[in-house]
Amino acid sequence: MNNIQIYSLVGLFLYFALLIFAVLRDKQKASVFEYFFGGRTLPFWALSLTFIASWWGAGSALSTADLAYDDGLSAFWYYGVPVLVSTLMMILFARMIRGVGYLTQGKMMASRYNNLVAKLLSLMILLFMTITAASQMVGIGQFGGEFLSIGYEWAVIAGTAIVLIYSFFGGFRGVVLTDIIQFIFLTLAALVVFFVAMHHADGFQGISARAMQLEKADYTDFWVGARKHFAYLVTFGTSWMIQANVWQRISATKTVGDAKKMTLMSFFVFIPLYLIVVLTGMAGLVLYETLPEGGVVLAITQDYLPPVLSALTFVGIISAIMSTMDSVINTAAMTFTLDIYPVKNEEKQLQLGKITTLLVTLVAIVIALRIQSILAVAWLASDIITTGVFVPLLGGFVWRRGNTKGALSSMTLGLIFSLYNLLIALDLPLPSAWEQQSVLQVVIGITLSLISYIGVSLLTSPEYDKADNFMRSARKGQETPA
Repeated sequence: MNNIQIYSLVGLFLYFALLIFAVLRDKQKASVFEYFFGGRTLPFWALSLTFIASWWGAGSALSTADLAYDDGLSAFWYYGVPVLVSTLMMILFARMIRGVGYLTQGKMMASRYNNLVAKLLSLMILLFMTITAASQMVGIGQFGGEFLSIGYEWAVIAGTAIVLIYSFFGGFRGVVLTDIIQFIFLTLAALVVFFVAMHHADGFQGISARAMQLEKADYTDFWVGARKHFAYLVTFGTSWMIQANVWQRISATKTVGDAKKMTLMSFFVFIPLYLIVVLTGMAGLVLYETLPEGGVVLAITQDYLPPVLSALTFVGIISAIMSTMDSVINTAAMTFTLDIYPVKNEEKQLQLGKITTLLVTLVAIVIALRIQSILAVAWLASDIITTGVFVPLLGGFVWRRGNTKGALSSMTLGLIFSLYNLLIALDLPLPSAWEQQSVLQVVIGITLSLISYIGVSLLTSPEYDKADNFMRSARKGQETPA
């Protein structure tokens, strides 16, 4: 084991100790409302930082840079544009999400439609969050395993164990506190790697010259990626816009005004963060003849930074991945505890939340060990939400004629479609008329869901009273939790 790896292990241990200290030092009330929403006492800027940290994960920190190495500036369309589109939509809907008065998406859909729709929605959210947690475990396994030379499996288990411990004891407030710490680390790490990479690549001019030398005419063209990454824009953009862990943060704000401020602040911070990662990957084109094994970020960290700074950067990148993992695990546990299997006893409900945190983590580990691709796992997670939830969830806020039967048919069809694609991804020999992870797959899934929602709603009796009460609450902006 070399000096960089030793320093990195020491840094990781100290970082873990800092997270545990922050979680245990925070005084919490033993209630489900506190465990999953922080009692609605957190300031908007803290929730904004945890929002940013929860989305700034393995795909943002690692995959985007590697894609930029090959595709150039247009790689911003891969993660950056979907995130910005999703956040912009949340800015527009933040008032209604916070104002409707219900803490979870399941509770919202129970009020707008009925309990069966709410249960089905919650089941898909649970699947989405569990699979998304697995994608972050893949990131830790690939980056941590390669960097520390401990192997993919051991890196997954060790990194996940750290997240599980502080999430188990800290709940949502613990996640927020640790995410603020992680945001600082990940921002410093991203900036260090960016400045070092750009310095050794002679800046944007050096990147352009190298691209011309390699006959990559479109390397610095931002718009060329719009068509290539359109499938990711639609799938990731629609699924992230309704992502339950972000709605959880919106619901946790003190006021409707804070909900809007939180999403607005996040939007403007995301722009430079994603641009930094893309430019770092582009700088790698100058520094390396071929895409390095383990990725551009890992290679720059090992090859161009002194040992201590390299170790600190390693901790920062790992913190970016952990901050996303802890967020989705906490939301998965919240969904099961509050929406799928609620119990009336407060103490038992809190215990159930902690047990579910453990179970979700274990299932996600199994998925991460089976499918060792960040992009493949992230797509599978997003496909479930995009085809099964997006249309009836947003339709419930904006279309008065949408009813329970329409929502139920839309969600059932979407879930069947996404699970069919999941089975294909798991190498089952099933027929398919569309290419996996393609624009056609996205269009088919959303179209089926939309046609079913509109068609069945129009063919069955309306539920105007229920719809009017729900939409009126969203417009008025209630401040009282329900």
